[in-house]
Amino acid sequence: MKRYIQYSLLSAVLFSTLFACKKDYQDPSGPSSEEAYSSPTTLAAAAVGLQAWYAKDRVGLLYTTVASGSLLTGETFVTNPGNTDEAQIGAGGSSILNTNAVVTGMWNVTNKIRYESDSILRRTNTVVTDKAFASGIIGYTSIFKALAIGIQANFWEQVPDGSGKPDTATTDVKFITGKQGYTLAVATLDNAINTVTATPISSSFGVNVPDSVDIINTLYALKARYALYAGDYTTAMAAANKVNLSVRSTLAFNPQITNPIFTLVTATNNIYNVIDSSMGLPAGLQPDLADQRVPFYILKQLTAKPRFNINGFFRGNITSVPIYLPGEIMLIKAECFARQHDVPNGLTELNKVVTKRIANDVFGVGAQLPPVSASTEPELLNLIYQHRRIELFMGAQELEDSRRFGRPQSERKRNYFPYPFVERNDNPNTPPDPAF
Repeated sequence: MKRYIQYSLLSAVLFSTLFACKKDYQDPSGPSSEEAYSSPTTLAAAAVGLQAWYAKDRVGLLYTTVASGSLLTGETFVTNPGNTDEAQIGAGGSSILNTNAVVTGMWNVTNKIRYESDSILRRTNTVVTDKAFASGIIGYTSIFKALAIGIQANFWEQVPDGSGKPDTATTDVKFITGKQGYTLAVATLDNAINTVTATPISSSFGVNVPDSVDIINTLYALKARYALYAGDYTTAMAAANKVNLSVRSTLAFNPQITNPIFTLVTATNNIYNVIDSSMGLPAGLQPDLADQRVPFYILKQLTAKPRFNINGFFRGNITSVPIYLPGEIMLIKAECFARQHDVPNGLTELNKVVTKRIANDVFGVGAQLPPVSASTEPELLNLIYQHRRIELFMGAQELEDSRRFGRPQSERKRNYFPYPFVERNDNPNTPPDPAF
C-alpha cells in the first residue's frame, strides 16, 4: 500500500472533524469545552495538545510546512509520483488543486491550533488563580498560536482575522493580508511577553509541558521572525537582541512519537528527497564547497543510493527539531540593518553566521567559512538571502524568503497556495485564489 493511501485515510479522519475557520472544533463524543478547560491542569494539558497537533505524523504542521516549503523552492523533489499531493506541490502552478491533502491539512490544522489557543487563552485568567501558573499557560499557548498564524501568512496571500466566534459556528471570519497576519502574530507574542514579564512563570508549570521548549526565548525569537516579515525592523531587532543564543528550544520526539520527516521521508525515500548539495539554489548562490552546513543537512553517499539524502534535523527517529536556530536570529539582525541602509553593521552580523564554528553553535550548525564582503545594500541583501537558505535549509521559511527578497518567480513553483474547498465552500469571505 502506498503511503499516499495511508495519508488519505488519515486525512479523511482529519477532514471529517476540521472544516472552515468559522467552525466549532468541539468533539461531540468528548468532554464539553467547559470540562476540557475547567482546571489549571486541564488547561495545561490542552496547551500541550497544541504541540502534538503541530509536530505529530503526516498531518501535523511540521510535515506539511517542511514538505511544502522545500518542494516549492526546489530544495527537494518527489521520489514517488504515487504520492499525488506532494507531486502536485512539486509541479507547482495550477497543478496544486484546492483539494490537495497537504495544503488542506495545513489549512485545517493551523485553524485548529488558532481556535484551541483562543479557547485556552480566553479561559486562563478566569480558571487559574495562580498568576505565575497562568503566565506559563499563556506563554506556551501563544507560541503555537503565533506559529499557526505565521504559517498561514507564509503560505497564503490572505489569512483569517481570528478563529471564529467562541463556541459557535455562526460567524463567517473575514480575511486580512498576509503582512497583517504577521503583525497579528507579533501582537499575540507581545501579549504573552508582557504577561510573563509582569508575572514570571512558576516552576510548577514546567512539570506540565515538554521541557525542550524554552518559552521566554521562543517568544522573543518568533517575535523577531514575524516582525521582520511584517517589515517592522525596529521591533524585530529589539526582539532578536533579547534571544539567548546559547539556549536550545526544540520539538522533542521519542520512540512512541517519532520525528515525522525521518520516519516518513528520510527512512523510506518514498515521498521526497533533497535534490543535491546545491540546496536548490541557482548558480551564484549555491554553497561554497567548503561550507560545513552542507554535510550537516545533506548526506552524500558515494556508493549507496540515493546518492544524496536528508540529514540534519531529520536524520533519526528521535532527532529534535529546533523551533528557531541561533543563526536565524543573527540573520534577522543582519537583514534589519541592511533594510535600514546600515551596510557595515549588517555585514558584521552576517559574518557571525558565515564564520560560525560548529563547536560554537548549540545545534552544531556552522559554515566555518572566511568572512564575506559587500559594499552595497543590494550585495548585502543577496548574501543574506543566500545564507538564510543555507543556514535554515528545509526550515519551512524558504517561500517567504524568496518572495521577500524579490527573487525571480522562476525560482519557486508558486507564490501562494490556493484556498482549500473546505474553506471556500463554507465561508463566503474566502478570497479569490492567487494567479500563481
